[in-house]
Amino acid sequence: QVQLVESGGGSVQPGGSLRLSCAASGLSFSPSIYAMGWYRQAPGKQRELVASINPGDRINYADSVKGRFTISRDNAKRTLFLQMNSLKPEDTAVYYCNADPGSSRSAWYREAWGQGTLVTVSS
Repeated sequence: QVQLVESGGGSVQPGGSLRLSCAASGLSFSPSIYAMGWYRQAPGKQRELVASINPGDRINYADSVKGRFTISRDNAKRTLFLQMNSLKPEDTAVYYCNADPGSSRSAWYREAWGQGTLVTVSS
């Protein structure tokens, strides 16, 4: 029942910055239950985890984005963010927001994916 809507994608030159947002809604959504993350999928490539944050606020980053991207969330506003700095052409992809209840998965607590937002980094 959780719904996710991403925004903030667009076109940017190498070295530029973008800030992605993911708004969560639905009666079942709770930051104490759901881990949240950003994934991306480039053309012809597998979807990969970019960054995640769990209910205990533990954060993980893909090695390729460490030092450049920052994941954060505002629980009161039910929003997840991804600040992307020093963007590179290889960051070009569709970025997806994910909410995962992990071991709490049930008919009430279901995994959810956003529709994706396109990020294009080119000169």
